[in-house]
Amino acid sequence: MSLKLYVDRISQPSRALVIFCKVNGIEFEEVKIDLTKKQHHSPEYAEINPMKQVPAIVHDDLKLFESHTILGYLASAFPVADHWYPSDIRKRAKVQLVLDWHHSNLRRGSVSYIFNTLIALAVGAPINLSAAAKGEKLMLASFTTIESFWLEEDKPFLHGSAQPSIADLSLVCEIMQLEFAEESERERLLGPHKRILKWIEDTKTATAPYFDEVHAVIAPIREKLQGLKAQLGK
Repeated sequence: MSLKLYVDRISQPSRALVIFCKVNGIEFEEVKIDLTKKQHHSPEYAEINPMKQVPAIVHDDLKLFESHTILGYLASAFPVADHWYPSDIRKRAKVQLVLDWHHSNLRRGSVSYIFNTLIALAVGAPINLSAAAKGEKLMLASFTTIESFWLEEDKPFLHGSAQPSIADLSLVCEIMQLEFAEESERERLLGPHKRILKWIEDTKTATAPYFDEVHAVIAPIREKLQGLKAQLGK
């Protein structure tokens, strides 16, 4: 198979990539890079992605990393519905605008919060509550921006679109990292954001059954993390 996806489904951008390919009928070979075993730091993987992060792809003789770049490439290289990455340059620019904003806002906050409260336990790193608090603050500010700016009134997807783009998929997969947390914590953080909750459900529906299938990895890992957290008294 000419397309290989190097991913770990614990990673939110990895999940977005797998879902996108499944929804659009893009054939691929999924190569798991186990983050908990630090396989992303191996010399072999560095040949694929010198940044030593997931996801990455190899398509024929092309190697790519950075999930937004990969999604844009796949939406252009394969016959997928136009709404994912519009051919109209103005609509495409709006999708790209959200993706650029995402990296320094929602993702930055989400990664800092989730890693420093839970994921660190899985990789043997210390919990950092100060960093987690800063991440939470940025994440919550990002939720407010999504509801007040990126989502338009009574429209299901970003920029008032009737169908999802790669930006919707990327951002919703990011927010799904909160599924690693306890239910009470998810309710505290997401409960007040009804429009975001509806947007998540709309994205799940638009990408069914693959969204839930790919996110099924979270529940067993959450149980292990919560057990480890209780064991360590965190």
